[in-house]
Amino acid sequence: MHNALIIAAEETHNPLIPPVYDIVWSLVAFVIIFLVFWRVVTPRITKMLDERTEAIEGGIKKAEAAQEQAAAALDEYNKQLAEARTEASRIREQARSDANAIGNELREQAQADAARITANAQAQIEAERQSAVQSLRSEVGTLALDLASGVIGESLKDDAKSTAVVDRFLADLEASQGSSAQGSSSQAGEH
Repeated sequence: MHNALIIAAEETHNPLIPPVYDIVWSLVAFVIIFLVFWRVVTPRITKMLDERTEAIEGGIKKAEAAQEQAAAALDEYNKQLAEARTEASRIREQARSDANAIGNELREQAQADAARITANAQAQIEAERQSAVQSLRSEVGTLALDLASGVIGESLKDDAKSTAVVDRFLADLEASQGSSAQGSSSQAGEH
């Protein structure tokens, strides 16, 4: 029996090691699955990964292009802003110079108007003074003739005579006023 047990023990199989036919059929199934996976599934996965990589790279390129465009737009905006500020400064300076020129022109015009008004006023005053002198001369002449007629007792109605007498009287009167004005100024100088 002991022999029978040894033979039976030799015939009993180790449960950890599978039989050879299982290993062969498992290996055949593995090779078939591997070939199908390698020929069909791997190219599809590779193609999908390549497409995904291209999409990601394309997105990155688009993002870089958009970033470059944004940077260019920002540079253009800053350039236009600087130009606008320069233009605004130039317009402000032009407005200031125009305002100064207009102010100077108005000032000159006002001065010219004031000089014209002053000249007209002086001419009018001079005309009124001449008119007053003429009127006074006439009235003084008439009064002088009346007084002289009363003193002399003759009528001095002769125009040539009366004009000569009035002129001589007024000349004497002006001369006496001129000498009294000089005398008072010399007296003021002595004190």
